[in-house]
Amino acid sequence: MKDGEITDDTRIKSSLRTIRYAVNHGAKVILMSHLGRVKTEEDKLKNTLRPVSACLSKYLRRKVTFINETRGPKLEEAISKMKPKSVILMENTRFEDLDGKKESTNDENLGKYWASLGDIFINDAFGTIHRTHASNVGIASNLPSGIGFLVEKEIKELSKLLNKPKKPYTIILGGAKVSDKLGLINNLVTKVDYLLIGGGMAFTFLKAAGFNVGSSLVEKEELENCQNLLTKYEDKIILPIDVITAKEMKENAKTNLRFINEIEEDEMGLDIGPGTIKTFSQYLNESKTIFWNGPVGCFELSPFQDGTKKLCEVIANTKAYKVIGGGDTASAVTKFGYAKQMNHISTGGGASLTFLEGVSLKALDIIGEKE
Repeated sequence: MKDGEITDDTRIKSSLRTIRYAVNHGAKVILMSHLGRVKTEEDKLKNTLRPVSACLSKYLRRKVTFINETRGPKLEEAISKMKPKSVILMENTRFEDLDGKKESTNDENLGKYWASLGDIFINDAFGTIHRTHASNVGIASNLPSGIGFLVEKEIKELSKLLNKPKKPYTIILGGAKVSDKLGLINNLVTKVDYLLIGGGMAFTFLKAAGFNVGSSLVEKEELENCQNLLTKYEDKIILPIDVITAKEMKENAKTNLRFINEIEEDEMGLDIGPGTIKTFSQYLNESKTIFWNGPVGCFELSPFQDGTKKLCEVIANTKAYKVIGGGDTASAVTKFGYAKQMNHISTGGGASLTFLEGVSLKALDIIGEKE
């Protein structure tokens, strides 16, 4: 969302099948969702779901009534007057976070209240299925519950990466922090053939390997973990051999192409270089399964988008089963026009990582426990 306009409606489109199913079977459908983080009254203005109701109305070809409340008489009255096949969208559930983070901390009373508004709860929000919120775990604790078609598809597609994936199996990991990906690396490194590392996190690995990385992002507390991984899996972990550097991360920055042993003290690495793109491409072209989470450069800025863009093209043209792990990677693949060539683009970056780490998905587990 930007300036009240929806700039990417991928997640809205992904939810339509479940909503249509409920409507076509005569349900009265109450929709709940969150948007952004709500910490101040100003956040409420930019994170209202009102534009979403208009978008949904267009795709569903029926009126979606927007109620600008998360609880109260207005909402309750609107629900009491619903007819079969009608649809209501409540206001952003995270508006409840302004008062003691009731949504994000799974306030018991809030979960019970929301549950009282319906008869059945269907969780189709894969993006938060690893969270314990009042709008998922809280409601599911108080109502007969199930999952929607989107969550079902996500679990099915991501499970292919865990259960005997076709080899060679290659993972690309990018993004800023190693700490965000360590769980994933430790869970999957024995299952994969190659682990290609780019983005900001590459510089912690490069520092651990003994290179001077200038002013590039480094998580000092993760250096030992990176050293251990490089020692144990030196035949699997592939690091950049060259990078695009600049003194500042900005649109009109003056850039340099550096081999990784040439980075100067006042430079930071902000994208992978052409040599690295070529090297990574060789591994990707022979792969039969590919998972990518995290862009390999600051692709939002044109001087540092080439690495991510070129990898999108390479992956799109392989015959591998290819999965994009949500978040910024999904945005990049969509931005550069390669979304249709991917087998699956996850709607949940953090959720997909959590699932592939083998960690419990709280909002899914509560549904399974009640069966």
